[in-house]
Amino acid sequence: MWHALADPWTEPVTRRAFAEVVLLGIAGGALGCWVIAYRLSYSAESLAHALLPGLVVAALAGAPLLLGGAAGLIVAALAVAVAGRTPVIGHDTAVAVVVTALLGLGALLALSPDTPAGLQGLLFGDVLGVSDTDLALAAAAAVGIVAALRILHPRLLAVGFDRASAAAIGIATGPIDAALALLLAAALLVAVQGLGNLLVVAVLIAPASAARLLARRMAPMISISAALAVLGGAAGLYLSYYAHTAAGASIAGALVATYVVLGAIRGA
Repeated sequence: MWHALADPWTEPVTRRAFAEVVLLGIAGGALGCWVIAYRLSYSAESLAHALLPGLVVAALAGAPLLLGGAAGLIVAALAVAVAGRTPVIGHDTAVAVVVTALLGLGALLALSPDTPAGLQGLLFGDVLGVSDTDLALAAAAAVGIVAALRILHPRLLAVGFDRASAAAIGIATGPIDAALALLLAAALLVAVQGLGNLLVVAVLIAPASAARLLARRMAPMISISAALAVLGGAAGLYLSYYAHTAAGASIAGALVATYVVLGAIRGA
């Protein structure tokens, strides 16, 4: 029994992958609770897809891919935040229009024969291939996101609980929306190195959704979400090691399975 538990961790690749999962789980678990509270799950998924045009432009220009991805996500996040505040448009419509336009632009640019094959790696990720730079970026993101959420906590609560009352007591809702969108963009940008932008949303949404079944207050919900993200990541790595499945998909599957199991127990 002990060997079955310990064997995966004898591999340096698995240990590095778990370190990445822990860092992303802490940041994603905490941020995901606010994503759920602000009903931004659709925005999170959409912003992940908005990464594509920035990556392609950077690749064609010979610039760092992460720099291009960052530019694309920042533009998308700000565009969604601004467009979503227009009553005639509505938030969901704004997200769909902005992200569809960016994704279409990225697809057109990707038709260039100069686009490198490595671009596909950022779409699907490789958590078992993280480098020292990836771990450093994940650590910086985790520290920065958690610190920013701690500083913004009272304002996030006020705006999330009652937007109209928050404005009445002098809390500007626009900057809070933009700050949350930018934090989401930063988390997505760093996490795609390990999980890819098609799977990274699972780290944000699944643990937070499961934590919401167990807690109603934001502070314990954040703690539970981060813990579930880390445990789900470890379970996914075990599954990948013994079932010989893709690590990123296994982690995403384990996180979603956690939500399904807790939901079934809660509903029983």
